[in-house]
Amino acid sequence: MKVVLISHTIDPEAVVAAAINQCYSAKSGEELKETISLEKRERLIDIVMNSGHLSTIEHASFTFAVEGVSRVTETQLVRHRHASYSIKSGRYNKTHTDFVIPASIANNPEAMQAVEEFKKSLDQTVEKLKALEIKPEDARYLTPQATKTNIILTMNARGLLNFFEHRLCIRAQWEIRELANEMLKLVKPIAPNIFKFAGPTCETQKICWEGDLSCGKWKAISGAELRTRTVKKSSK
Repeated sequence: MKVVLISHTIDPEAVVAAAINQCYSAKSGEELKETISLEKRERLIDIVMNSGHLSTIEHASFTFAVEGVSRVTETQLVRHRHASYSIKSGRYNKTHTDFVIPASIANNPEAMQAVEEFKKSLDQTVEKLKALEIKPEDARYLTPQATKTNIILTMNARGLLNFFEHRLCIRAQWEIRELANEMLKLVKPIAPNIFKFAGPTCETQKICWEGDLSCGKWKAISGAELRTRTVKKSSK
């Protein structure tokens, strides 16, 4: 995959610090943005991050161009609803056999042979549908989830931190975990005081929510604990 940060709020931490300070100051937001020192900016951001009052960091947003991810990852990605997405149309782009191939398949010659046979069969089926005058927009219903797509997505800083909590977890599927890592690499230098708090919940909350499925990483984190979201049935 290729991930590029194509736009973001100018001086995002100054904007966030001004928003934080606006809650307690009679000065204008513009004046606050220009006069808050770097030291105070860091202190203000630390206060809201540690207290959980995160609405102010929503004023910083980031837009990414993502290329060459699968429809599997697209489906997982759009579950993060506090974001905006523009996705390459499968209706107008005929790339039904341009696949993302997981390493477990790519490193297995027999598995790759099966994939190539499937691609050939799919191509033949699509050509047969064309001969039957089936519209491409209907033929695309056969498109596999491995098919590559491109996405432009925008998230604010709060949405990104939530995204990172879920998708930097080792339990997240490998492709979207790779995407999350690439996105974090791009935003951390731009807003280091915000994204120093980024990570899976075992790091950010000191809670692993994976129960019996936990990878065990929480055991190496001081003060961390294992929990489950399973609701206990009432004894009544």
